[in-house]
Amino acid sequence: MSKLNLDRDKVESCRIAARKIALQIQNVVDHHTTVSVERATLRLIGIEEPYKGRPLVNVVVDTLPKDKLAMGVLHWLGRAMAHHRSSPISLCLKAAEGKLKWDDLPEADFDAIRRATEPLARTAVRKLEDSSERKRKTRESMGGREPRPLKYLIVATGNIHEDVEQARAAVTGGADCIAVIRSTAQSLLDHVPYGATTEGFGGTYATQENFRIMRKALDEAGRKAGRYIRLVNYSSGLCMPEIAVLGALEGLDYLLNDSMYGILFRDINMKRTFTDQYFSRLVIAHAGIIINTGEDNYLTTAESFRAFPQVLASQFINEQLGLAANLREQQLGLGHAFEMDPEIEDSFLHEIAQAEMVREIFPHHPIKYMPPTRHMTGDIFFGHVLDSMFNLVGVMTHQEIQLLGMPTEAIHNPLLQDRFLSLKAANYIFKAARDLGDEISWSPNGKVIRRARSVLEDAYRLLQKVEKMGLMNAIAEGLFANMERAIDGGRGLDGVVKKDRHYWNPVLKLLERKPEFQEHPFLAVHPQDRRQRPERMDDRRGRGRGGGRRRRRGGRGGGRPENRQGREGGVPPSTPPPEGTPT
Repeated sequence: MSKLNLDRDKVESCRIAARKIALQIQNVVDHHTTVSVERATLRLIGIEEPYKGRPLVNVVVDTLPKDKLAMGVLHWLGRAMAHHRSSPISLCLKAAEGKLKWDDLPEADFDAIRRATEPLARTAVRKLEDSSERKRKTRESMGGREPRPLKYLIVATGNIHEDVEQARAAVTGGADCIAVIRSTAQSLLDHVPYGATTEGFGGTYATQENFRIMRKALDEAGRKAGRYIRLVNYSSGLCMPEIAVLGALEGLDYLLNDSMYGILFRDINMKRTFTDQYFSRLVIAHAGIIINTGEDNYLTTAESFRAFPQVLASQFINEQLGLAANLREQQLGLGHAFEMDPEIEDSFLHEIAQAEMVREIFPHHPIKYMPPTRHMTGDIFFGHVLDSMFNLVGVMTHQEIQLLGMPTEAIHNPLLQDRFLSLKAANYIFKAARDLGDEISWSPNGKVIRRARSVLEDAYRLLQKVEKMGLMNAIAEGLFANMERAIDGGRGLDGVVKKDRHYWNPVLKLLERKPEFQEHPFLAVHPQDRRQRPERMDDRRGRGRGGGRRRRRGGRGGGRPENRQGREGGVPPSTPPPEGTPT
């Protein structure tokens, strides 16, 4: 049963607007490729080696000028294979050494190129699906489901071997998910570093070998603890598709992958980000990975009470962009955060309203709830109280994943003792308040319900505005996170290429087919979600907008007195901010 009794027609209208916004973006994506998409394609067919200190995939793609890259790297590799009868790795090495000139290749008919490259594509996609299957078997061998929220902790030493030791200690204390924070500014590197790394700034480089080392360590720690431990990293920045490939091959469980984070917070070009994001999500969909989106970051630059409609609107957009890339709802870990200014009166009720609302609107999604950071001042005692309130909201609103806050937030990277305190508090609160939320119902015209309806109404208005002006223009005008980004500006624009009409990428074609998932526990809906789930909005999509209008005139939606309270019962559609709200 829904506790907030949200206007389901309004929610459906938000989804319709978000779908139109996503279609506009998809039209741009379908006509472009990027250097990172082409490098990721090479990695999927097995080109993994470095060459003279650089990734071989970078060297090969850099040998193709834009007019040639517009036809796809596999077009040229297929043409070379048709004439030289050599393996892809051998031809890539020859291209890197300058012994293979693309201009010198004779013409080849399309059937020859297709016959040479399609088997490579089939093997590539099979590798992703095999990785997903191995992960499923490992998880099943370690026992059943853990209670929610899952406890998610970060390690960030800069040295992968030290990260392993800190991760093992966290698992011993009760952690369910370990995120290896990336080195500062790796998202701006246009290549993926190679091998195990022991030096980083505020984190550890995301490399295939580092993924492998941490996966092995967490599987060992999980067997000792008697539960599966999930591994998290970041598929974002200029190498988003490549890191998705490496994460998929090495059995990662979660990847941070947001549609707008790189644009807003790293000033990466929009076309580059949206095109890279689509390919990376296709890979993630086939590998059975869950994405975590980054809406929580909006609340680090904008005030939560005023900006939460942006968070909700972005969640609707991220959902539709994810579905367009074959992700299932159970793979869409939408993000939000406990970032209300503690000086605002009843801030705790507002946090509950927002957390409950996100859970009800996205009942199948493994929502990721982020801890307070904006209002952490360095007072570790007050910070511990804020984190405890955050934990209480998380368990009573049935969040799926809870990134545990640290009392030393805003002072230094977490130390072992910081995680110990954080885990101890979360273990107590999650256990003590396990079923608290099921015992609570909210006043029909109280602050919690009014706040949720107000945010939904404002998110709907924002989505309508974005639909009219287009998402790229909306970002350019700073409608999200108060950050303005130019459509033709930002990093990585020179790596965007308009596709030729003869563009050929059989890996992309196969990835665009719907993956055939087994209904395994890793992606199953949590039993608490089933208990709480309101009427499913997807079930009503096929009825059309007219059906919604008929209901409002006197049908199911309009006939409910609770709904009328929201629109007509004296509750304004957008509640003014309470006393103490920063302007």
